Amino acid sequence: MPRKGMRSIFFSSMPSSPSHSTTSSLSLLTPSDIISESIMEQNIEIAESIITKWEVEASDYCKVASLFSEDRREAKEFVKSVKDLQAAMQFFISKNLSSDKLVRAHNLMGIAMKRLQKEFYQILSTNRNYLDPESVTSRSSGPSTARTSTSDFEDYTSEDEIQNTAGSSISDAESVSENVMSDLKLIADCMISSGYGKECMKIYKLIRKSMIDESLYYLGVEKLTSTQIHKMDWEVIDIKIKSWLDAVKIAVKTVFLGERILSDHVFSSSAGIIESSFAEIAKESALTLFAFPELVAKSKKSPEKIFRVLDLYESISDLWPEIESIFSFESTTAVRLQAINSLVKLGENVRAMLSDFETAIQKDTSKSPVTGGGIHPLTRYVMNYVVFLTDYSGILSDIVADWPLSVQSPLPESYFSSPSFDDSPTSSISVRLAWIILVLLCKLDAKAELYKDVSLSYLFLANNLNYVVSKVGTSNLRLLLGEDWLINHETKVRQYAANYERMGWSKVISSSPENPTADISPEAAKECFKRFNSAFEEVYRKQTSWVVPDPKLRDEIKVSLAKKLVPSYLAFYDKYQMMFRRDLGDDSLVRFAPDDLGNYLSDLFHGTGGSGSTSSSSHSSN
Repeated sequence: MPRKGMRSIFFSSMPSSPSHSTTSSLSLLTPSDIISESIMEQNIEIAESIITKWEVEASDYCKVASLFSEDRREAKEFVKSVKDLQAAMQFFISKNLSSDKLVRAHNLMGIAMKRLQKEFYQILSTNRNYLDPESVTSRSSGPSTARTSTSDFEDYTSEDEIQNTAGSSISDAESVSENVMSDLKLIADCMISSGYGKECMKIYKLIRKSMIDESLYYLGVEKLTSTQIHKMDWEVIDIKIKSWLDAVKIAVKTVFLGERILSDHVFSSSAGIIESSFAEIAKESALTLFAFPELVAKSKKSPEKIFRVLDLYESISDLWPEIESIFSFESTTAVRLQAINSLVKLGENVRAMLSDFETAIQKDTSKSPVTGGGIHPLTRYVMNYVVFLTDYSGILSDIVADWPLSVQSPLPESYFSSPSFDDSPTSSISVRLAWIILVLLCKLDAKAELYKDVSLSYLFLANNLNYVVSKVGTSNLRLLLGEDWLINHETKVRQYAANYERMGWSKVISSSPENPTADISPEAAKECFKRFNSAFEEVYRKQTSWVVPDPKLRDEIKVSLAKKLVPSYLAFYDKYQMMFRRDLGDDSLVRFAPDDLGNYLSDLFHGTGGSGSTSSSSHSSN
């Protein structure tokens, strides 16, 4: 500035008749201070012109008009004038100058803050659709033109400039959301720096809390008590669990995340206000949301409910990283603790239900043997239950990791001996499921004793163990229990089948001579045919009501029986059947041709009583 200009400013700032105090103050000022004082006075003048124009009580127009929607350029000037006004106040305070100027600036600041409070409220209340959590989260995850800081007022741009910068990368709605959030941040930065942060935060919390509460209400989140849950039927609780499972993902990943993003953005100039505002807005609703699983965990237990409880556990477990991040403040520790406590209670509930399930297997009191030695209902129920549990093997491993088996003796090594079993990351749940299956198999051994016919008891064991093996082999249980487990139990199935054959068909097999081609007397041959006919008819009549539901196992048993019966009978038949027809004329002695044996065997294990009758004679030639 030219020296003449400096002199004019210096001397024009001197009062014509200074008081003693003013003179004393001025005597302490340097020429630079006097120049600054003059600039500050000009700032007050400029600020007064724009601030008083938008004074809320100035006119009816100012009461209803919105500065930020009417003229965004003038809104920029308004905020800049507040910044200049604040600088002037700080200058006069630091120099202990002219209290009347300070009072004037203070009054203007009050007027400006009232206008900004009104603008802040209007923007929040009239742009709810552009500040809903979904819009905020989509904005944060997509292309963004948001400035890292809009407290630098010179960087504040217009809506048109933002739209031009963004191009086609964002939609109109996203563009509006950008501008609205930027306006809110601009006002918040201005009010906080001016010492009006509490007033700004009060407005924000009032409006945003109602939006959070409304969002969770429409998601179906209810504030329930333990007494209310206890009085509900399980069908009602189940519906509420389904509703909660649908709601919690949206609540965490959209509602609470969106609110945290908005709070972080609007109040980025004050970490304390971010924490305080977010905590007061979201804490209560979040506690209500994460308390529900704990209430369910405390309700009446039964093994059938375990899958819903696991759904609740899995949902919180999957969302835990987001929960921990969103509610990271010390003031929201209660929310994190509530989520953790729900996980703990749900885990305890799952353990209790698994114990109850094992106990229910052991205490099954059904005394009626299954007709025909088929699959026991307990076998179907337990295996279907266990297979469904494998869908949750990951979280079940966490739940049972430090929960040792409460048994008197260790599991037999022969029960599962896969080398990779103990090294598996899911070994804890593998051991638990293996134990449940072992409890079932032990119970089936006891139920096999209900059969009076020993061969039928072995067929029952073969059928049921085969069902267990089939379920393991065609589900995730195969990965959990290992190939060795599967091989060992497939071997046991074959052993049970072999025992059935030995006990059930030994009389028929022994009715043929050890050497069917050896020469024997006609009387001895006649007795052999009689013994075979009698033994075969007896076994056939008894076993036509027996069943082998699995087609593969059924065919394996039939083939095995045929190999034991047909070759020996065929050799004996070929040698002696014509002797009785030619010499004795007694066709009734030769009732079964070798091919007929296959036909009769094919009737077995369907539980239908057979399609043919052994009382009729068969004369099929070999």
